[in-house]
Amino acid sequence: MKAIWNGEVIAESDETVVVEGNHYFPPSSIKKEYFKETDTHTHCPWKGEASYYTVVVNGEENKDAAWYYPEAKELAKNIENYVAFWNDVKVES
Repeated sequence: MKAIWNGEVIAESDETVVVEGNHYFPPSSIKKEYFKETDTHTHCPWKGEASYYTVVVNGEENKDAAWYYPEAKELAKNIENYVAFWNDVKVES
């Protein structure tokens, strides 16, 4: 699977985990130069508190376009620190 935004592959892995229709990419598969931590957090009752990244490609920012669970709850431990995408980031095989 590949995550693509603004013409660049920002993550790529054959080992994503699909949860609720979202592909979660292993932390080692993201190209860190395109990710900037933000102060945004949301809460999921069964996964825990999510943290977000703004994706930056060619000087353009896609605010909070990626999220992950740094301390996932027990039922979601398999995606702890894995990164998922939304907001116009294309995920395709």
